[in-house]
Amino acid sequence: MSILGVYNPLDIDVDHGDGVYIYSSDGTRYLDFTSGIGVTSLGHSHPVLIRALKTQAEKIWHCSNLFKISNQKTVADKLVNNSFASSVFFCNSGSEATETSIKAARKYFYENGFPNKNRIITFEGAFHGRTIASLFAANNPMHIKGFNPKVDGFDQVPFGDHNALENAINDKTAAIMVETILGEGGIKVIPTECLQGLRRLCNEKKILLILDEVQCGLGRTGKLFAFEWAKIKPDIVPIAKGIGGGFPIGACLMQKKIADAMKPGSHGSTFGGNPLGMAVASSVLDHILNKEFLDNVFSVGEYLKDQFSENIVKKFPKLVRGIRGKGLMLGIEAIANNEILIKEMINQKILVVKAGQNVIRMLPPLILEKKHVDEAIKKISKAFEKVNEEN
Repeated sequence: MSILGVYNPLDIDVDHGDGVYIYSSDGTRYLDFTSGIGVTSLGHSHPVLIRALKTQAEKIWHCSNLFKISNQKTVADKLVNNSFASSVFFCNSGSEATETSIKAARKYFYENGFPNKNRIITFEGAFHGRTIASLFAANNPMHIKGFNPKVDGFDQVPFGDHNALENAINDKTAAIMVETILGEGGIKVIPTECLQGLRRLCNEKKILLILDEVQCGLGRTGKLFAFEWAKIKPDIVPIAKGIGGGFPIGACLMQKKIADAMKPGSHGSTFGGNPLGMAVASSVLDHILNKEFLDNVFSVGEYLKDQFSENIVKKFPKLVRGIRGKGLMLGIEAIANNEILIKEMINQKILVVKAGQNVIRMLPPLILEKKHVDEAIKKISKAFEKVNEEN
């Protein structure tokens, strides 16, 4: 096989996409509630993004960061002017963005006279990427198997165990890193009071707070960033996925005191912030930064939760117990095996994603409308009826 066998793809040969739908090569239409795992924020083949990409492609595709890239500053300004950050580093993926976060946290303390303050506390059930440091930051037994020796520098505690967290902090701790909403771990929303508590704890201990918003950021919850619901300001935030609308882009946002420590030559990326990616990201942000757009994301997400609770949970109490999440980052709490339910949902032409804790992830494009929700509920109901019949 010419393609390395690290994936186990479904037998669906994707041909093209349009809005919230994906079409296979045989013409079958699927309602896409995956968005490429939270990537195609504006749906498939959005005309504005196509136009932005085509226009830039006729100018220049790539040049080194040895030179100024004007639309890179345009995107950075849009992010800085709408967030806690003073500076942005551009890369190509979420893994790269979290790696940048780790490096920036350690570099900050090194430059300020604390070279031994370099350990980062993470949480069980987390996912921070597939590169070697981000892999061991999350320390998922299934993901790290066969990749020893272990990358040191991380201390992991059980998710939600406040005492364990406080006990893990010592004079070598540089930062706490956590997803604002755990995605792979099963759509676990960190409560507002806990996020606020994390911010206070980091302030008290004089350490940094890194909030991983690779999956939950960029409008997915109805705010530009999910942490905005808690009205706090983190120190570092890695993002990716939705900012490119399907084009590979990652970024790391940071406060000024941290940015000041990242001097020329301390980090870099050959393709990070390339003209093509920045043209697309700028157009994506023009949409996502619109308040009406964000309000609609939250409103449609609430409608989806309400319709699911009323028409699915009550109808199939032996299969599912509820739905959780925020905005359009939602998880079905399955009682039956989630893989069985997912298989039948796909048979009914709706695409969803598996997550931890027997959860089924729903990450539809942010352009989702209530009519698409109604269509989804009908497909899910048919799928679950079929599972009921077979059991």
